[in-house]
Amino acid sequence: MDVYFGIVIVHVLVGFLLVYFAAKAYKKTKYMPMLFLTLGFFLIVIGDTLLGDLLGISDKNIQNMIEEITEISGFVLVIIAVIKS
Repeated sequence: MDVYFGIVIVHVLVGFLLVYFAAKAYKKTKYMPMLFLTLGFFLIVIGDTLLGDLLGISDKNIQNMIEEITEISGFVLVIIAVIKS
């Protein structure tokens, strides 16, 4: 179990590092597709890791639906960023 939590911590750290660098790039360039990319990465990171682990919803189906909807929204934003760039 300790290995699993270690992997989750690394996952969150790397994910938020990606979001940080994307946000920093947007702040520097003010390039709108970079904002979509930043928001998309953010939703992907929180959708899978944080919402899944922190919400603790007793109904696993609802929890899985919330995770998936959040991740799908993130992927849509990443697609919009690529299309607009």
